Amino acid sequence: MKKARPRINPPRMNRLLTSRRYRLLRRNVRKIRNGVIHIQASINNTIITVTDLEGQVVSWDSAGTSGFKGPKRGTPYAAQIATKNAIYVLVKESMKRAEVMVKGVGPGRDAALRTVVRSGVKLDFIRDVTPIPHNGCRPPKRRRL
Repeated sequence: MKKARPRINPPRMNRLLTSRRYRLLRRNVRKIRNGVIHIQASINNTIITVTDLEGQVVSWDSAGTSGFKGPKRGTPYAAQIATKNAIYVLVKESMKRAEVMVKGVGPGRDAALRTVVRSGVKLDFIRDVTPIPHNGCRPPKRRRL
C-alpha cells in the first residue's frame, strides 16, 4: 500500500522563504510525532510556534519573517504563508498529531487554523487561550467642570 503524502504544498522558494533558511530549517529539525501548535494572531502580525509536548520550541515563523512588511503582515494570506513555513518541514519529516492553541483576535487567526487543518496533521483539540479580563481596568475618575 502506498504511503499517504501530506496534503500541504511545499513553500515557494521566493522572497517568502529563501533557500538558505529552508536548509537551516531542515538541518535543525528534531523528530517529533506529537506536538503543540501555538497561533498568536494580533491585529498587526501572526506568530506561529511549534513545540513538542514538553514545551521546547521546534519551529516558528511569523508573517514579518516570511517577508511581509507593514500592513500586509496582518492579512490572512500572510498568516497562511507563515503557518505553511512553520509546519511544512515537521509535517514532511514526522509530525502526525498536534494540539492547537489559538490566542488573539487578529485577521490571520482563521487562515492559520485552516492551513493547519489542511496540512494533513491529525488534530487532538483546538483550544482558544485568548486572555479575557475578569473585571477589566479601573475606569478613569469622573470629570469635573
